[in-house]
Amino acid sequence: MVTTQLHRSTAMNVRHACYLVAGIAALLLTWPFAFDWIGDGGNILNPVEFFGDGIEPGGTAAFLSIDMLIAWAVFIVWVLTDTVRIGMGRKWGVVFVLLSHIGVSMAFPFYLIVRERFLASRAPGQPVPPSDGRESSAAQSM
Repeated sequence: MVTTQLHRSTAMNVRHACYLVAGIAALLLTWPFAFDWIGDGGNILNPVEFFGDGIEPGGTAAFLSIDMLIAWAVFIVWVLTDTVRIGMGRKWGVVFVLLSHIGVSMAFPFYLIVRERFLASRAPGQPVPPSDGRESSAAQSM
């Protein structure tokens, strides 16, 4: 039993290290381009302008911009509902939605780390709260 838990813990830490490296790499590889775009007058807080500028040239830029826009929208919906469903709370969902404005490719791996560590910290056998955001009777009795 202890060996299995140690193996799971090591595997989780390795996975989290990979997520962390991916998130940091995403931040370092993408933001120099964002700074150039901002320097040319772009507004990073305006997603319509941001994705519009990416789609305008057409071709690969349009494909990647549309693909990323859809992935970002799905991430926002998922993270807002998932944080409530697993019991982290809506405020954590909002935190990761805000981080996704820095970059989904950075926010998503960081969310996976926080999510998995939160789930691992829960007592074994403890029920996950219902998906409507209400706490289960076991959680209320704590």
